[in-house]
Amino acid sequence: MATIREHDLVVLTTDVPSAKLSAGDVGTVVHVYGEGEAFEVEFVTRHDETCAVTTLERHQVRPAQERELSHVR
Repeated sequence: MATIREHDLVVLTTDVPSAKLSAGDVGTVVHVYGEGEAFEVEFVTRHDETCAVTTLERHQVRPAQERELSHVR
């Protein structure tokens, strides 16, 4: 399992309806809890407006890969 650190880009692997987020959304880790059991992740629009900051468990995110394409919804 890849290490996730502060400022890393991560991809949601599950929907988070309470934050209006969908699997595939990309966010930035702003805090790592414990040994990487959970993360505070910020999600922003293309115009750098924060749309959600939420705590996610390790199974809800994965590291973004260098050659992945972003998409919009």
